[in-house]
Amino acid sequence: MAGNRQRDRRGTGQKRRRKRGIGNFISTLVIIIALGVFCYAGYQLVTIYFAYKAGTDEYSELEGYVNSDRETESFDGENMVENETMAEDGETETDATAGTKKLQEMENPIDFDSLLAINGDIIGWLEMEALDITYPIVQGEDNEYYLHRTFRNQENFAGSIFLDYVNNPDFYNRNSIVYGHNMKNGSMFGTLKQYGEQETYDKSPYFWIYTPDKIYKYEIFACGVVGAYSDCYKTVFSGEEDFMNFINLAKSQSYIDTGVDVKYGDTVVTLSTCTGDSETRFIVQGKRVRTYQSVPKAGGYEETEE
Repeated sequence: MAGNRQRDRRGTGQKRRRKRGIGNFISTLVIIIALGVFCYAGYQLVTIYFAYKAGTDEYSELEGYVNSDRETESFDGENMVENETMAEDGETETDATAGTKKLQEMENPIDFDSLLAINGDIIGWLEMEALDITYPIVQGEDNEYYLHRTFRNQENFAGSIFLDYVNNPDFYNRNSIVYGHNMKNGSMFGTLKQYGEQETYDKSPYFWIYTPDKIYKYEIFACGVVGAYSDCYKTVFSGEEDFMNFINLAKSQSYIDTGVDVKYGDTVVTLSTCTGDSETRFIVQGKRVRTYQSVPKAGGYEETEE
């Protein structure tokens, strides 16, 4: 009997040890898996951080091609020239002998010659003072190429600020669409959604687009969330009614009432970014209110080291 009890105790002890061994193995395995997940997550975060940094550093360096001492526009109405008359075919009439107003000249703060040497796809430069947005605008053969390529053609999630490939690069379509990523670090169009707040709009209801030949000032008339395939993305209109339906749709979906009047014949730029929902986009739309003839900066541009 005593021998049987000893054998039972030994058997029970062995079972307990086996259970503890299995338990220890499972615990160790869980720890290893958790460490693996943690390391992978850490690797992903580091990768994302350096990708964000690379994109931010590149665009910060490109700001060296912008003249920080550029002239500013006076809003007192003196020496101002209203937006030029647009012909039906989209051409501008600026000949004083034809009875239209000659464009006021403005020094172009952007060193386009140097930027064109880096990337021949550059067609403009966007500035939004209220949000400190200042980026080159490129245009590719489609809307995919610059989605995840920077101005210097480096693969990066930040991509570029780019004009829709169907638009004319001179921004003379009735509606020109400019895209940019809604980056979490606030770069690119990461802060664009702030225009859904009255405070941001009141800070500055304008944005600027510089091109090698012209300088355009736009007044924001609508900003809000729209469907990814909304008619707000139309670029061609059959006539006045079609265009005004486009404008009324934009205003009806705007987060704020800007009170800005838009009429047939006005030229619109739509700035668009993602929202985190594949079915919607956030847009800011402005109408052109001033056009200047671009002239080179007096004394030339400072040389920027590559």
